[in-house]
Amino acid sequence: MASNTLSAGIRHTPGERVYHVFKYVVCIFLAVLSIFPFLIMAVNATRTTTQIQAHPISLLFGTNFLKNLDILLGKNMFNPLVGLRNSFIISAGATILTVYFSTLTAYALVAYEWKLRALFFTIILAVMMIPGTVTSIGFYSFIYKIGWTNNLLPLIIPAVAAPGTVFFMRQFMIPSLPMEIVQSARVDGASEFRTFNQIVLPIMKPAMATQAIFAFVGNWNNLFIPQILLTDSKVYTMPIMVSLLNGDVYKTEYGAIYLGILLTVLPIFVIYFALSKYIIAGVALGGVKE
Repeated sequence: MASNTLSAGIRHTPGERVYHVFKYVVCIFLAVLSIFPFLIMAVNATRTTTQIQAHPISLLFGTNFLKNLDILLGKNMFNPLVGLRNSFIISAGATILTVYFSTLTAYALVAYEWKLRALFFTIILAVMMIPGTVTSIGFYSFIYKIGWTNNLLPLIIPAVAAPGTVFFMRQFMIPSLPMEIVQSARVDGASEFRTFNQIVLPIMKPAMATQAIFAFVGNWNNLFIPQILLTDSKVYTMPIMVSLLNGDVYKTEYGAIYLGILLTVLPIFVIYFALSKYIIAGVALGGVKE
């Protein structure tokens, strides 16, 4: 009752009201701006090529969805089941390796005192600054020499080394991991891997879920490296298949292309909305400065 009276007694000045209204307007505008491209993509997936060329931006759904789907499935290089399967294998495998081994590396940086710890962490930060495209030629030469082209493994195994995820996990772990629990587990005779798997990992769940979303989406949308390594249509990912839709000699079916992009994006939407709450929790808990 007292809290209701207190809240009722709070009066905002006109300037504060304008400020609050302005904040809401900006947030709504940014939300609409974020959703708008996906809405246009969904609308254009139901329209004909002529309609798209005449009016690229429209909010009215068309009636050409089934025809666009027939055109899409009629493409020789486009097999959504194969593309979704390959993309899921790469994304899921790379995500598991990224999250687990990055958390393990962060645990070594936080839980142990060793001479080169600061230097090791500095090297990790330095590696973060190197763009992936810089090392792509050397990476391709190495994979070609060992005969791993047209194989999904080169797109999964390198995910073990993820410096950005290691940095995030370390920053999350410093304020969130009580070392007293780790010390107690050691005193009770638990091995280091048992301590990590049964005590540290449950504490790190919010950060792991957050980074799992980012890693999955990043690997799912990856086009550059797969396009270099994969030349057999049996191992094509969805982004590669969609990129090939624009290569028709006589006519480009834009409606089918938009539909292909929509099919590529839908799994990401499902995973994001299923785990989106962990992004806020993970960023809020992990964004604590030393």
